[in-house]
Amino acid sequence: MFAALRIADHRDVLLVTKAAVGEGSTAWAQGGIAAAVGPEDTVTAHVVDTVEAGAGLTDPMVASVVCADAARRVSDLADYGVHFDHANGSLALAREGAHSRPRVVHAGGDATGRHVTEALVAQVRAHRHIAILERTSVIELLVNDAGVIGVRLGNGTIVATSRVVLATGGSGHIFARTTNPHGATADGPALARRAGAALADMEMVQFHPTALAVGTSPLGLISEAVRGAGGMLFDADGLPVMQGVHPMGDLGPRDVVARAVWRRARDTGRDVVMSMAHLDPNRVRARFPEVAALCAAHGIDLATDPVPVTPAAHYAMGGVLTDLSGRSTVPGLWAVGECACTGLHGANRLASNGLLEAAALGERAAADVVAGGGEPAPGPRVDPTPLITGDADGAAVRAEVARLMWAGCGLERDAEGLAITAGALDALLLPADPETTNLLEVARLVVRAADARDESRGAHFRTDFPATDPVQARRIAWAGDEPYDLGTAAHGLATAIMEAA
Repeated sequence: MFAALRIADHRDVLLVTKAAVGEGSTAWAQGGIAAAVGPEDTVTAHVVDTVEAGAGLTDPMVASVVCADAARRVSDLADYGVHFDHANGSLALAREGAHSRPRVVHAGGDATGRHVTEALVAQVRAHRHIAILERTSVIELLVNDAGVIGVRLGNGTIVATSRVVLATGGSGHIFARTTNPHGATADGPALARRAGAALADMEMVQFHPTALAVGTSPLGLISEAVRGAGGMLFDADGLPVMQGVHPMGDLGPRDVVARAVWRRARDTGRDVVMSMAHLDPNRVRARFPEVAALCAAHGIDLATDPVPVTPAAHYAMGGVLTDLSGRSTVPGLWAVGECACTGLHGANRLASNGLLEAAALGERAAADVVAGGGEPAPGPRVDPTPLITGDADGAAVRAEVARLMWAGCGLERDAEGLAITAGALDALLLPADPETTNLLEVARLVVRAADARDESRGAHFRTDFPATDPVQARRIAWAGDEPYDLGTAAHGLATAIMEAA
């Protein structure tokens, strides 16, 4: 929506969404937007935290640019009608995992995503140069040797265009446990892949450590900001989960906390719980109304009761390989948000950098589209392949993909499990619907990428290669089924940034 609004000030825009405008992961985002706007904060400190969380795969140049954009994008969103929370006349700032200081701008306490979405939906619907097609899917990107020439919709209609921006969100429903809404089925990466675009960092899937361990996917999210406000993790015997695991304790990087929660639950046979019972209950409920309501719907009082939590697939760091203008390796095709892979998140996304990247790249991609675009992003490109579907039951295929991926390509992986998962995925019959086909296609690539990285780094943990290998601090792109070495992100700029900090 941010990109559409920026483009529509100069050109006509057709916004196609398979749900209703505003449905998707953004509306579910609780924490907020990371931005160095506090008096004790700096862009450099934000960059350092982002690079450190990325475990050697974050591109420092990308981090520098996006973090420097943050304050302006927050201001833009405020201009669009987002009413961010204030305290003592300034923006209220929260602290989340792996941030060295409070810098998360939020709205409605823990309802930032909903406030952002509602404001942008109102703007999009009111803009006279934006036409909207709701409950309509794009099932194919049409390309020739020169690049994009159009899109094919699910009803067979072809829309001629030489400029397409993918903003299709994530792929959480590849896994049995996820916090993502039902539409997060890897549509953007699958569309781009079939059009010949490169994907990157596909093995890097972030598992949020604290999804509500009640019900079925999508699981409710217990925001990281809850731990930032003092929430603590305990096992079923009342022992602190993060004690001795990481210097930042319950506010350690998401990958570290998620694995600790996963292992403690596995070892004890019971869920880990999060507790805020040591805090003022009225302040807890006032600060986290959305999380409190979520818990209350399951008979749990966030302020006083132990809240059962579990890791769940939350964010895909990998996606369509793009540059800082959102350009893919196919001319005329841009990608922004979670479906894209700029190199900002590396092997582990820093909390609240997701909404930031969506706005920052939405702005940059829009400017590039309006300017007429340029050379495609550097990287491999292959011939396009057609969408091929079968007649297998989509719901059954989805359920099996999710089961296989959670068991064999989840928080902990090894060569044997990945081989079993790959074989089982390859043996599945093709589903009848394009959405499930997208999910299956990308799941297969995630397993292939996880098998190719024989080390542990960030969100990717191999029990058969538990150490981090400095030689493998390199991003991997995929053109078709062939890996492409993007090189190391740990170049001189990273050293300069660290020294400056």
